[in-house]
Amino acid sequence: MRLAAIDIGSNAARLLISDVIPGPQDKPEFLKIALVRVPLRLGFDVFDKGEISVVKAEKVIKTIKSYKLLLDVYEVKHLKACATSAMRDAVNAPEIIKKVKAETGIDIHVISGQEEASFIYENHTADDMKKDESYLYIDVGGGSTELTFFSDGKMIFKESFNIGTIRLLKNQVQESLWDEMKEFLRSKTKGYHHVTAIGSGGNINKIFSLSKRKEGKPLSLELLRDYYKEFSTISLPQRMSLYRLREDRADVIIPALLIYINVMRWTDADEIYVPKIGLADGLIHNLYDEVKLKEIEV
Repeated sequence: MRLAAIDIGSNAARLLISDVIPGPQDKPEFLKIALVRVPLRLGFDVFDKGEISVVKAEKVIKTIKSYKLLLDVYEVKHLKACATSAMRDAVNAPEIIKKVKAETGIDIHVISGQEEASFIYENHTADDMKKDESYLYIDVGGGSTELTFFSDGKMIFKESFNIGTIRLLKNQVQESLWDEMKEFLRSKTKGYHHVTAIGSGGNINKIFSLSKRKEGKPLSLELLRDYYKEFSTISLPQRMSLYRLREDRADVIIPALLIYINVMRWTDADEIYVPKIGLADGLIHNLYDEVKLKEIEV
């Protein structure tokens, strides 16, 4: 079965195409066939002016048109397309979505922060980890951070905060919101087993790649602090040159690290696993469940 997901975030839009094949004990295995990322950077418009500019709106439409061509070439039959924080806040999002539908036939659903957290959890990364641990999913985006916490195999909470990398770059996150997140995390994780973090998002994936860690090995909180200090002391061009980062990654990686570090500090998590999953992966998993359910009903 070939499935695809489109994730339109505040920093970039992604198209993920995956094949789903039967695995051991009939558990489905998800094989990534193609992943395309376009740095639309919608948050720079929306978090400043409350709407997506005409230029960026045209780029959204062109991006989805190009994705449609790839979907046709790969003969994808099932697609789920979602947009997150920037589209949630943009007053002109409905008209852009309507135009995309008219020109490509693709329906884009703007999802809430709670839904975003749920889709990320669809990856069930912690299923294969220790049962006597508590796990906190941390997904950092351009406009928001999604947190999902569970212990003893049970989900305890899922929450979304409008603290994201682009909002931080634009100085649009008040100290009171940081305090709100800190108090929420400390009170909601108190009394549970030791917390291990699971990170998703392009920035933590890049840090993991830079660290040269083996797949499946965690990053320490101390290492994240070291990268934060290192990146903060050099200029944007230097970060791009020394670490081979694209500009649209080199500017947001510092605020992303700040978010991961704070969340881990406030929950006493000293390690973070980076399984290289994101919202698009969760959308694929959710889409697979929907398709299988329809097949059963038929």
